[in-house]
Amino acid sequence: MIYPVLIGREQSINAAKTAIESDKFIFLATQKNSAIDEPTKNDIYVHGTVAKIIQILKLPNGLLKILVDGLVQGKIENWLENKDYMYARISVVQPEFEEDHETSALLRQMTNLFQEYVKINRNVPSDAINSFNTINEPDRKLFYAAANLQQSITTKQTLLETTDLKEQLFELIKILRSEIDILKIEQEIDHKVQENIAKTQRKFIIQEQIKILQDELGEDVPTDEYNKIEALIKKAKMPKKVQEKAIEELSKLVKIPQMSPEYTVIKNYLDWMIALPWSKRSKDNLDINHVQNILDEDHFGLEKPKERIIEHIAVLNLVKNLRGQILCFAGPPGVGKTSLGKSIARALGREFVRISLGGVRDEAEIRGHRKTYIGSMPGKIIQAMKRAGTVNPVILLDEIDKLSSDFRGDPSSAMLEVLDPEQNNSFNDHYLEVDYDLSQVLFITTANVKYN
Repeated sequence: MIYPVLIGREQSINAAKTAIESDKFIFLATQKNSAIDEPTKNDIYVHGTVAKIIQILKLPNGLLKILVDGLVQGKIENWLENKDYMYARISVVQPEFEEDHETSALLRQMTNLFQEYVKINRNVPSDAINSFNTINEPDRKLFYAAANLQQSITTKQTLLETTDLKEQLFELIKILRSEIDILKIEQEIDHKVQENIAKTQRKFIIQEQIKILQDELGEDVPTDEYNKIEALIKKAKMPKKVQEKAIEELSKLVKIPQMSPEYTVIKNYLDWMIALPWSKRSKDNLDINHVQNILDEDHFGLEKPKERIIEHIAVLNLVKNLRGQILCFAGPPGVGKTSLGKSIARALGREFVRISLGGVRDEAEIRGHRKTYIGSMPGKIIQAMKRAGTVNPVILLDEIDKLSSDFRGDPSSAMLEVLDPEQNNSFNDHYLEVDYDLSQVLFITTANVKYN
């Protein structure tokens, strides 16, 4: 087999020049570790190939490109002294084989597998099969097939060190079968990927065509997803203006391809609008005795806070719609402020949501981010309403005295719109961009320190 070899080390260049000046024979052997720049005798495999230099070409960068013809297997018997290049006594290794039925069967199987390998592998030129078929010697056929395999040096060296042809054929057949299986799996994966890409592109093209047709006709063709989202919007019982906003966003969604980033933004927005409670409310249990029993059951002592809570419920019984009243529990950690809030919610039969305000310093934590930002979402108040699932939950604003402010805004100022009864019936979250009614929510705040 004729093969080009590029050499750059001084010792290798000297060896090639000496060989070309004499009989042109040279011994080719690989390093055990290719990372070593200056290999010693112990770093070279003893088994290699005896080759004849056909052509030598000096490149502009000082390297030598030699064209060699591999002739026969060889083995280093012993090293000889030479300062200019590596010099050794080589013994020719003749392959041992018998021309019997087993050898013929192995050769035939190896030939079929190699032809299949070349057809599947894109990195091996198809002309390799023609060159392979012109070789008659069994050992040269074997080494030609092995040379075209994309295998590690260690694997190929194992073939070279085996002297029995049958064993070499067995080993090569095993390698070929393994490589063919891997290549087939790679082809399946590639085929699936191409199918997915083709489906996505086809879907995109069809959507674009539908969009152009809709623009030409001046009308929108509703899809199953559109109908499903529209039904959910109507089921949510939103206020009229809010519903109009949701339908407007839905009509935009239909015209946008699903691969577009804007599609995800609008879809997430509509999911939030649908998930929020707009009309669902829990029925209040305003029985004073029931409230007293629940508070006593959950807490021992705390007579003054319990008395204030009972007064609040009593007034709520008379007025039915108590606006602007906010309970604030102040005291050191661990005295039962948060658990009192849970008891109130349980006594009234309302949903309970706790919002921790400790360390909050960004106004957007309360009001939310604009939906055009990547990863944007509503503020803590709207998130709490979604978790509650009703329009009249008990929301505990925990550690409200720990609110701080910096260059990103003042969250305590944003809380004014949440707690002020004249404003919270039209609370505007930056993400939703519509008014949301918080007037039916019972707000309870907790603090560790009472400021003057």
